[in-house]
Amino acid sequence: MSILVFGHKNPDTDTICSAIAYAELKGKLGKDVKPVRLGEINEETKFALDYFKVEKPELVENVAGKKIILVDHNERTQTADGFEEAKVLELVDHHRISNFNVDEPLTVRMSPVGCTATIILNLFRENNLVPSKKTAGLMLSAIISDTLLFKSPTCTEHDIKAGKALGEIAGVDPQKYGLEMLKAGTALGGKSEAELINMDMKTFEIDGVKVGVAQVNTVNEAELLEKKEKLISEMNDIISKDGLKFFLFIITNILSNDSIGIVAGEGNGIIEKAFNVKVENSLVTLKGVVSRKKQVIPPLTKAIQSL
Repeated sequence: MSILVFGHKNPDTDTICSAIAYAELKGKLGKDVKPVRLGEINEETKFALDYFKVEKPELVENVAGKKIILVDHNERTQTADGFEEAKVLELVDHHRISNFNVDEPLTVRMSPVGCTATIILNLFRENNLVPSKKTAGLMLSAIISDTLLFKSPTCTEHDIKAGKALGEIAGVDPQKYGLEMLKAGTALGGKSEAELINMDMKTFEIDGVKVGVAQVNTVNEAELLEKKEKLISEMNDIISKDGLKFFLFIITNILSNDSIGIVAGEGNGIIEKAFNVKVENSLVTLKGVVSRKKQVIPPLTKAIQSL
């Protein structure tokens, strides 16, 4: 039976591409590892898979009884159903560790870089291996996505060097290809409110407080703000269903590198304290904020812990 490797629910480009890349690495090392996904892929990821002619991983909804490897996440609220009944063998991630408990020791590789694919490239090199041309292209796509083409505050020198090396292996120019890929990811007009929210939604538990934070990239935030009331209605449904205190939907303009947040639930006070801004008509302006991991979750955590 194959070992399953996967990233978080509501998968983004890093989650999908790093699962594929790590499965290739483990395969080169003689292990039977299969990349899978926990949800539908977004337009940006679809562009990358189509560009490098790679099939999307199989959808898996429950991993009970399976041997598994986690990439690009570790929080229980973000991982597969059946996690408690699975055997976790490895973890490769670049996020904070939270609500992660397993029964047995495991192999862990974590680093404060901008993307899981950067860590995986190092693992290839440590084993004197090179990713295939297609996989290198997917790993580059992951780094471009997570670092907003090397402009996000999460981006490190390691990510920049990895992106350059992977671009050479894949035979693409990171800047030219990256702009095309990010542009593909901003094609949001035909999506429903539920689809927009679930494109990149994560649930976090902070000192016992559960919150939802979703993020989309765009070049036209006005198009999304027209859907504000319907988005709030959808967010309130998720709050009720998942037992959240509040939900923050972040609309990031990849040209200006600024964001606007739509707030639902009982989060105004926490958000105002976290970002030192006022929430007006369920909206909050987040100047210079592009990274959920580095610029949203840490201040929210600090604000919640001070309650």
